[in-house]
Amino acid sequence: MTKIVGKNSPRLLKVCKDRAYDCVYLNKKKIILGRSGTPEADAAYRQLQIQVLSDPTHSFLKGQQQVTVDLLCLVFLKYSKDYDPSHYSAIKTACEILLTNFSGLPVESLDTRHFLILQEKFVEHGISRRYCNSLMGHIRAMLKWGTLRKIVSAQVFGEAKLIPSLLKGKTSARENPRRKAVSDEVVKMTLPYMLPTHQDMVKLQLLATARPSEIRRMKAGEIDTEFTTQDGVNIWLYTPGTSKSDWREKDECKIIPLGKPEQEILGPRLIGLSDDDYVFSPRDAELEQRETRAANRKSKITPSQLRRNKRNAEKMSKLERTHYSKRSYHQIVQRAIRIANENLPDGERIPHWTPYMLRHTGITAITLKKGIDTARAVAGQKSISVTLGYNHADVLIAINQAVARSR
Repeated sequence: MTKIVGKNSPRLLKVCKDRAYDCVYLNKKKIILGRSGTPEADAAYRQLQIQVLSDPTHSFLKGQQQVTVDLLCLVFLKYSKDYDPSHYSAIKTACEILLTNFSGLPVESLDTRHFLILQEKFVEHGISRRYCNSLMGHIRAMLKWGTLRKIVSAQVFGEAKLIPSLLKGKTSARENPRRKAVSDEVVKMTLPYMLPTHQDMVKLQLLATARPSEIRRMKAGEIDTEFTTQDGVNIWLYTPGTSKSDWREKDECKIIPLGKPEQEILGPRLIGLSDDDYVFSPRDAELEQRETRAANRKSKITPSQLRRNKRNAEKMSKLERTHYSKRSYHQIVQRAIRIANENLPDGERIPHWTPYMLRHTGITAITLKKGIDTARAVAGQKSISVTLGYNHADVLIAINQAVARSR
């Protein structure tokens, strides 16, 4: 797959030589960057390229005879990284496959044949059907973005819109199973194989029906511990700093109420934290792991190991408090399941589950107890149709009705 960042980036501006100096020709004007091979010349080139990419009018593109696929992808990625970061990874994947097959072609030469081939290439890469459709949507969005700026003609954008989405059962693209809920029993079986920090993350997410990102990025300053209801009940209010729906135009922000069970988890962890500190830190988990190893140690510790432990402790004290990434949180759960299954008999093995399934579990449980409207409000969703996508209570409700009729 062609890389479009790093060393293999298509260069927007070609560096030329003027005796011992590097230079760039821009709009028929020679710009001297500096002596060849020096850091100053490289820095000047990078700065000039940033200025060209950040040109809001994109006038440097309008004057060209042919805009290539490489150039369009490069400029659109720069734009999406700033204004659509949540989809940047998917846009990058779509552009990489596009460049692998059509690098160097003028954008105006693209038609339905090229886009059908691109769709087939998505499938050949082993990408799921729904993600293939999503990648094609990002390609259309890039062409629409270029059309609005007069970089791409409306005809090319119209050709891309003619490509139909892949339908289930009518394509060779693999079908990913729908995300399901995970039972409370399975979660309880997994918790003993996690560190205390990781256990608290899982339990808090399940209780609060939160997204994994809202737990991973939770900061002490985002939790209001002073709110009290009219009945005199103290409820903590967590306002996530970022949300997947921040791009929507809305005045209100998402607030996650935290009751007594959640407060008992968070209370000890908030002690000594500043407002900018993350509540759940890999540093804390690392210290817990070292303490566990020391407690389980059977042989006597040697002087050299004492010195190493002291050096490691000094390094840990210098580390900044960071938060978990999406990948690391996922790996925490998978590692616990793997360790558990290595020690459990075949009939009691823990099935696969992921952190995001906890949100499905919470929404389903609330729907069964309080109804779909309550589940929608707790999940912080505006539309019931969205909540239904997370809800797996329909079959359980139907089974309960059948049991009632049988009695």
